[in-house]
Amino acid sequence: MEKRLDTIDLFLKLLSAESITPDDGGLLTYIENYLSNFEATWINEGGVKNLFLTKKFGEGKHLCFAGHVDVVPAGEGWETNPFVPMIKDGYIYARGTQDMKSGVAAFVQAIRDMDDEFSGRLSLLLTSDEEGDGTYGTQIVLRHLDEIGLLPDYCIIAEPTCEEVFGDAIKIGRRGSINGYLTLKGKQGHAAYPEKSINPIHDISSILVQIAGHDLDNGDDNFSPSKIVLTDIRSGMEVTNVTPNDLKLMFNVRNSTKTTQERVKSFIAEKFDGLDYELRLEQGSYPFVTNRESYIVDELRDAIREVTGVETKLSTVGGTSDGRHIAPYGIEVVEFGVINDRIHALNERTSIEEVETLYNIFVKIVKQF
Repeated sequence: MEKRLDTIDLFLKLLSAESITPDDGGLLTYIENYLSNFEATWINEGGVKNLFLTKKFGEGKHLCFAGHVDVVPAGEGWETNPFVPMIKDGYIYARGTQDMKSGVAAFVQAIRDMDDEFSGRLSLLLTSDEEGDGTYGTQIVLRHLDEIGLLPDYCIIAEPTCEEVFGDAIKIGRRGSINGYLTLKGKQGHAAYPEKSINPIHDISSILVQIAGHDLDNGDDNFSPSKIVLTDIRSGMEVTNVTPNDLKLMFNVRNSTKTTQERVKSFIAEKFDGLDYELRLEQGSYPFVTNRESYIVDELRDAIREVTGVETKLSTVGGTSDGRHIAPYGIEVVEFGVINDRIHALNERTSIEEVETLYNIFVKIVKQF
């Protein structure tokens, strides 16, 4: 068994590995050895490493902690080496401090330090391909667990979720993501003879104000409205005397459970009625939500309150996470981690206090589960 570290020592160890997706930087093997009393299963595919660790303590519920050890590239302009963690004024600076090696360190150490009084089964699901396409990551592991009848009842993903104060937000779901690609067709011509051409820029000009930022639904208690966000418009040949032959528009809808691709398609058809266009929609991820009254939600909120004194709100804002792969199996999944204000940014950092407090919350969850 690996020598026991404290949470921050382990955190620094994880940060020192240049685990740029889909490379795990050797961290999954390190964690396997660090938790050597857990049964390890490797599910590797497509150049991605995935590790599932599990141990049965009793006949109770199956709780899984899930996360990823891969990080996005550091980028240029850091004040320090992004893979040599630096401690300054109570903060640790390195790529992956917030997203999400802090969470991995906290739950790995919490499980390492626990006694054997847990009443059910404990597991860890770790991937090295969350920041990439995710094709061969968490969803591959879940398919395997489903086949062998070992899917967890509850799952905590240690993604960074807090907004202003540590403990102030839990993610109980995520919006889906619909990408739209629209081509509006015209007829190229000379700018001096507009009557002889069909100018797609002119055709779309009055429509843009009707679709940009439009709410496709009113939202609900769990989700904000599904809004059309225009992300790219391009047309023409960068000359002043030729009108374009077509126009390409791209947009994204972070959709709630109240809006589907069909709703987007019908809305576009209504606004572009009478025009010659082509529309392609892709569902990058589907929305999901865990019941606000779920046992795991209550237990996590109670643990946060007891450790920090903070009353936690339930949120679904932000981008996607691996929860989108977990929830469809009927697993009640929540996300909780450190403050999210520098993920994927230069000079990413998190505080030592947050990581230690996160560890204490996970210890309490395991003890009271």
